[in-house]
Amino acid sequence: MASGVTVTDEVIRVFNDMKVRKSSTQDEVKKRKKAVMFCMSDDKKNIIVEDGKQILVGDIGETVDDPYACFVKLLPPNDCRYALYDATYETKESKKEDLVFIFWAPESAPLKSKMIYASSKDAIKKKFTGIKHEWQVNGLDDIQDRATLAEKLGGNVVVTLEGKPL
Repeated sequence: MASGVTVTDEVIRVFNDMKVRKSSTQDEVKKRKKAVMFCMSDDKKNIIVEDGKQILVGDIGETVDDPYACFVKLLPPNDCRYALYDATYETKESKKEDLVFIFWAPESAPLKSKMIYASSKDAIKKKFTGIKHEWQVNGLDDIQDRATLAEKLGGNVVVTLEGKPL
């Protein structure tokens, strides 16, 4: 079911910037987004980038110690969001980076919000071409433990997430 909600150009630009890992200067790398949240505009007609709800690669080690824990804290306890999280992880064979599309719909969110976000999910997903991992999360219990994300990324072959052993 489509809701008629439009994905803004800024959302698409943020996705493309996160997806394409071209060789860049150290300063450009620091400005790359590690995680970003998307929400509905006030009139519920557009999916927009949520102001101030992002983690930059350059924040890690500066203002952010654990990017995954910091990301979880950005999620609103009583409303829905879409998010992109650029996960860095290692398997026994190699080091990898993958974008994860997250649909956050906590049990405590208002029913109307859950319905709008659920019916608009396809609109944003269609713009996010090439995403390998999608994760619907319905509460902090599902997302607080980094092992749950590791399982989504590669099952039991993942040995570290964000440099921390599982």
